[in-house]
Amino acid sequence: MIEADLPRCTWVPQGDPLYRAYHDDEWGVPERDSRMLWEMLMLEGFQAGLSWITILRKRETFRAAFAGFDPDRVAAFGPADVERLMGDPGIIRARAKIEATIAGARIFCAMRDAGEDFAAYVWSFVDGVPLRNDGLTFPAKTDLSERMSKDLKKRGFKFVGPVIVYAWMQAIGLVNDHAVACFRRDEMADL
Repeated sequence: MIEADLPRCTWVPQGDPLYRAYHDDEWGVPERDSRMLWEMLMLEGFQAGLSWITILRKRETFRAAFAGFDPDRVAAFGPADVERLMGDPGIIRARAKIEATIAGARIFCAMRDAGEDFAAYVWSFVDGVPLRNDGLTFPAKTDLSERMSKDLKKRGFKFVGPVIVYAWMQAIGLVNDHAVACFRRDEMADL
């Protein structure tokens, strides 16, 4: 069986190598790097109201525009940076999302400076072990994503509603939502 013929989750469009690579190499892989977890949360926020493939196709431009998603550098962004980003056709030019990303960097840095590791915080919601759903039903949100959303909002994060948070949980491997027939389902269980 060649790579393109492997059984995948049904949301992966046939014939789209970028989406296939994202599914095969990233989606659902437990991520434990604080900076990368924050980057993915910010990108999920930009995705609100759009399709993930839109973000995926612009991800490298986002990384360039947001200083490699270095929280310290993004936290230092000011009004001139907001205007620069509003003029960048390579990203989603939504002022509220841009400002939320800058604010999110400041929150991330404040947590870190107070001795709270973002990865430890995120993984504490599942006691450090990815959840494994049945692979047959795929909710848009769960009680856990509701709790995480509420806590993130309390900390000041924006664009972190329970549906966005659940999509983030799936992407970062907090939950294994690969379909039963998907070749990655059992591989994720072995990580």
